[in-house]
Amino acid sequence: MSKNAVLDLESYRLANYAVQVPCYICDGGNAFDAELCRHCFAPMAIAHQAAGQDVEPLLVATIGASGAGKTVYLGMLMDMLSRRPERLQLLARGAFSLTLQQLAVEALATCEFPTKTPSEPDRWNWVHCQVRGPKQRRAVELIMPDIAGEALLEEIEHPHSYPVIRSFLLKSSAILLLVDGARLHEGGRDQDYFVMKLLTYLSELGDKNGKKTGRDRPLALLLSKADQSEEAFEDPAGYAKRHASGLWQHCQERFPEHQFFATGVAGTCAFRNSMGEGRVRIPLRVEPRGIVEPFEWIIGRLKT
Repeated sequence: MSKNAVLDLESYRLANYAVQVPCYICDGGNAFDAELCRHCFAPMAIAHQAAGQDVEPLLVATIGASGAGKTVYLGMLMDMLSRRPERLQLLARGAFSLTLQQLAVEALATCEFPTKTPSEPDRWNWVHCQVRGPKQRRAVELIMPDIAGEALLEEIEHPHSYPVIRSFLLKSSAILLLVDGARLHEGGRDQDYFVMKLLTYLSELGDKNGKKTGRDRPLALLLSKADQSEEAFEDPAGYAKRHASGLWQHCQERFPEHQFFATGVAGTCAFRNSMGEGRVRIPLRVEPRGIVEPFEWIIGRLKT
């Protein structure tokens, strides 16, 4: 009996790991089979999908304070555009892009709001999609993550603590900024202060050469949860000027291309007492209003 054996050499597989695949968000190098970027934790599927496209996807940032309604808004926006293509048609790219829509719609269907987005970037939901207008021949490729409000605040107060946020905002072509309209209606100033911090951060954001890039893109300001005040829908800019004067002034001085919108998803809400969570706000019915308009405004101003 011979002890000799023939083994195939598989060292050629190492060649695949010798060539780094750059992350589409932060440009950091990663192995070809990495699921998440090891630098910023963005999905590497985005980089692989973008590599096969003639036109690079554009980044659209949807940001706001924790609890402002970013997850609900993005999920409802995707659901409406994927089912009603008369105005804009949205097609998701990659199975991971449908998770956010699924979580938001399923939660609302059971009279719940989606759970708060975790601060850890590897647990965020990302959307890579194609958007096409009724008269457009060519679809626009967009990438939109659901960024946690607490992580955003940490990056604002301690820059470079979340590389993925800084990299994404540097490269973003447009910004959807959600402001909690219900908190403004109640007289809370926390939203005004948070957004002023955020707008200052955006206006001072610069590229590697020090050039300020944060002011040179369209900014849509969404007064979320505006169902409680019809005044917000009648005159969003005037409502912001009366209830968040600091926010309104920052936009006038620093962002030449901006527009205020009012939006709401839950037509009627109530509160219930929950063990361990205290008083919890719940939606009694789903009545989307003003969801598509700010997104249409942004799409019309993107430089494709």
